[in-house]
Amino acid sequence: MHLVSVDSRTSQVTKSRFEIDQDNHTAYIEFEIDGSGWMTIWHTEVPAALRGRGIATELAQAAFEHAKKNHLRVDVICPSALNFLSNHPEYKSLLGKDKP
Repeated sequence: MHLVSVDSRTSQVTKSRFEIDQDNHTAYIEFEIDGSGWMTIWHTEVPAALRGRGIATELAQAAFEHAKKNHLRVDVICPSALNFLSNHPEYKSLLGKDKP
């Protein structure tokens, strides 16, 4: 698994994603980190050929661990990441409150 970052020059937001390459396919979870300590998890994509292997779970866990390690508050938009969170309450303390 590796982290891909794209530094946006037009804002204070860094767009990033974790990727897993397997069997000539790439699965990923996309997120943004702003200058105020917020991580927004937007989207998870797992190609049909890779589904059923727990890859979406692995990606979500990597994103939440990244937030935890970097002391980020998390806003979750992605349904897959929300599903992960419902099964892993140990990460619920990362959910931010009062996002500006």
